[in-house]
Amino acid sequence: MELRVIEKTDTELRIEIAGEGHTFMNVLKGELLETDGVAAATYNMNPEQSGGQTEPVLSITTEDDRDPLDALADGATAVRETTDAFKDAFEAAA
Repeated sequence: MELRVIEKTDTELRIEIAGEGHTFMNVLKGELLETDGVAAATYNMNPEQSGGQTEPVLSITTEDDRDPLDALADGATAVRETTDAFKDAFEAAA
């Protein structure tokens, strides 16, 4: 996975996440929407509408003084915890 910051302000972040598809991006977006201080989270990976873009671009908008990079870190941690819990439950059921 390769990350490239496209734009960052105090409350907004646009970051390209190379090598990922809808599955990962939807999970990450969902966790971000549940993260404290996140006002909006979305992604785009439609080449026809974005001038030939092929890698997904994640956009995060935060509230108040919440740094969007911190929100992204918290969202990624939540994804990891969720997948770990699923793996443990799967192994216990096998």
